[in-house]
Order: sequence, then structure tokens, then C-alpha cells
Amino acid sequence: MITQKSFNLNTNRNFEIIDITSKVNELIDVDQGIVSIFSRHSTSAIVVNENERGLLNDLEFMMDNLVSDNFSYEHDRIDDNARSHLKSFLLSSSECLPIRNNRLDLGTWQSVFFIELDGPRHNRTISLTIIGE
Repeated sequence: MITQKSFNLNTNRNFEIIDITSKVNELIDVDQGIVSIFSRHSTSAIVVNENERGLLNDLEFMMDNLVSDNFSYEHDRIDDNARSHLKSFLLSSSECLPIRNNRLDLGTWQSVFFIELDGPRHNRTISLTIIGE
């Protein structure tokens, strides 16, 4: 069986990390299989990592230092969000994860995050393609 589902998020900050693990688990309708989790926006990301506040703060610090606002970027002439697009190149727009017992089969400390890189925004869409039985 293959099903497609989606949900929307609103973000409140320019850079924001939102744990979407429980929302994804709510939408899983198969006992076992895989799910593709995809952000439909080029200034956002989907990642898997540990939900520990210090680590999440470190990610924001690292991204801000890797893609500095000390430079002038060509894309800023179009819509002034080159830094957001460049950060998204370093991350990923999707994750493909296993499902077991109607839930994401994650490691003990793992969570799934939506990362906003150009907020605040309304109606960010996350699409799920669920394959399983």
C-alpha cells in the first residue's frame, strides 16, 4: 500500500527547529514499511538528530557561522534571502525512514525536525509518502 499525506506548519522565527516526530507518527497508517518526509520549500529542511536544547542551539550557531551575513550574495538582489537558500544546500529537504509497529523506527535519542531557515512563515507544507503493509 502507498499513501500520501501532508500537514502544514506555521513558524515564528527566522531560524526555527520544530520537532515533527509525533505529527508524523500520527499520520502513519501501516504496521511496517518506509516513509519519505519531504519539505516542499527551498528555504527549509528535514533532519534527524537528538532533541537536546544545547545541540539545537549549536546547530543554529554553526549554520549562522558557516553562512555569514558578512558577505554580499548575488541571490539577495532577487529576494534578499540568499543565506536561507545556502543553508538549505547544507541540510536536506527530505528523509526516508523505516516504520515498525505503526511508528517511526528511530534510535533512542532520535527525533525528526523541520528546520525553518527563512521565517516566520505560514503554511509550510510537509509531504509524507508512506509505503508499507
